[in-house]
Amino acid sequence: MLYSNIQQAITKLDTNTISLERKSILNPLIEFIQEKKDKNETIRLNFICTHNSRRSHLSQVWAQVLAFHYNVKNVFSYSGGTEATALFPKVAETLTKIGFKIEQISKEENPVYSILYAENEHSIIGFSKKFDAPFNPKSNFAAILTCSSADVGCPFIAGAEKRIPITYEDPKAFDNTPFQTEKYLERCLDIATELKYVFSKIS
Repeated sequence: MLYSNIQQAITKLDTNTISLERKSILNPLIEFIQEKKDKNETIRLNFICTHNSRRSHLSQVWAQVLAFHYNVKNVFSYSGGTEATALFPKVAETLTKIGFKIEQISKEENPVYSILYAENEHSIIGFSKKFDAPFNPKSNFAAILTCSSADVGCPFIAGAEKRIPITYEDPKAFDNTPFQTEKYLERCLDIATELKYVFSKIS
């Protein structure tokens, strides 16, 4: 079972707030997942941003959680960047406030986090890496570009069956401002709402 606070957060997400324009952007991802499910194939989703520090991690986490919530089997969610930096601490803090149980399991400059969302489920492993790092799939995956610079900077992604740009504004713009906490939560819930819409459409 999902942790109760996460379940409550998902229930509150209103997919009716998503514009028709955004729904058209999300449709290729829905089609990819549905086609894989119909063929009983593994569904691999690699969310890619420039630094693999904020938006791509939020997308990776919510995709795994919402696949579980909607009982869409064989979904494996990944994230990567055009370069490796570190998962930004505010991302972990934001997810913790929503109800995730997060533990930092290494102390390097690019720390590794265990991100738990449900009883008796594998934790999501969060750390910054290049999109083609050994931790990520080499073939038969959808590459979902979560920032415009990664979309431009990755003209070719080896092994990707489908390339799907679903870009979000970077909450980094609000770092070191009074709006930082609010804007990280806002972006987190934006991503969650859109991925709720995606997985709610899988039959």
